[in-house]
Amino acid sequence: MRRWASKAAGCLIGSCGWPLVWREAAGMRQGELGAAIGYSEEMVSAVERGRRIPKPDFLEKADEVLGAGGKLAFMKEDVERARYPKNVRDLAKLEDESSELGAYAALHIHGLLQTPEYAQALYAMRRPAYTSEEIERLVAARMARKAVFERVPLPQLTFVQEEVTLRRPVGGRIVLRRQLEHLLAMSKLRHVSIQVMPTDCEDHAGMMGSIRLLKLRNGKTLAHTEGQQYSRVLSDPREVQTLEMRYGMIRAQALPPRESVAFIEKILGEPT
Repeated sequence: MRRWASKAAGCLIGSCGWPLVWREAAGMRQGELGAAIGYSEEMVSAVERGRRIPKPDFLEKADEVLGAGGKLAFMKEDVERARYPKNVRDLAKLEDESSELGAYAALHIHGLLQTPEYAQALYAMRRPAYTSEEIERLVAARMARKAVFERVPLPQLTFVQEEVTLRRPVGGRIVLRRQLEHLLAMSKLRHVSIQVMPTDCEDHAGMMGSIRLLKLRNGKTLAHTEGQQYSRVLSDPREVQTLEMRYGMIRAQALPPRESVAFIEKILGEPT
């Protein structure tokens, strides 16, 4: 049934009329279905034409009202993934295939470690500005990637955060405080290591920017870098080897995990 659902979800997104078929079979107009499930006629029309990807709530309610016997509701997981940007889906797939993941974050808290409020504040800063719906979709995609922390077998996850990322009040002081508390909670997981690169560290191998390394279960290692207008996955062994060496030096130069935890606790105790 999962294969059927994936295919059906792809058809729905590509506008081949799955909701339309069930609605017409039930003898309902778009406005009637919308009123019954709490959505506008325009939203129902947009979903049927493949211009909008429905939320899980839309599919669950439509399934019940149209008597689809669970077929529409069963599509919600696949459709929810399809709501995320392609680059996010591709990155999440690589993370899911990784046995080890390492990341140095220079500008903000790494995405896998972010709270929903922190992520929302980051996306709200983007220019040109995102719409509220786009921000909601992007935050949901980022939070969905956190599934990697609970995957079995557990991957080894290491992070190095630049000190400034722990001090910049993204979203305000309360959001930052909750974000730092979340870092402390994540650092208690046995398969997670969080380190801090102090600003006063003279030797710093990460001055070229953020780095992400993914060691896949098949033995291959990939690297991921991003900038203002690009996001690249690197597979060339020579390029990956350079970034592996650089990340190893960054970890050696940063505070050890226990000292990093104490450092974060110290920041939390500072007057605001």
